[in-house]
Amino acid sequence: MAVSSGALGFVFPTSGGLGDERIDQQLVLDALNMALGQWRPQPGLIHHTDQGRQYSSTAYVEMLKKHAMVQSMSRRANCYDNAVAESFFSSLKNELVNHCSFKTREEARTAVFEYIEVFYNRQRRHQSLDYFSPVDYERSMAVA
Repeated sequence: MAVSSGALGFVFPTSGGLGDERIDQQLVLDALNMALGQWRPQPGLIHHTDQGRQYSSTAYVEMLKKHAMVQSMSRRANCYDNAVAESFFSSLKNELVNHCSFKTREEARTAVFEYIEVFYNRQRRHQSLDYFSPVDYERSMAVA
């Protein structure tokens, strides 16, 4: 099961592609489109990924440019460059996956979607965001 993470500082399941076996160019384009539609970032946002070929594809780079986003990539074999994503996947495993036994791929997909969209982004407080949820932090930044 592939999950794309980290766009715009939030983690999101990919629309229509969460059950895919691997992350490919179309999956990351769909995920980026979903995030852009939901969050509408300001020009200059730094978009950080690993060095996967899907993130360096012409279509992906052009979409970032179209939305005035600055591309940032991890250095090869350096997990510390992608600490936010690593932290998310650790939380996902410790707070959901390690405590569940999924009978079907669809059951797992639904549980991961609910974890991300209902709990992680809207309810879970994050130390790095002054103990706000990502959604509440975003709202507080819009008001400030």
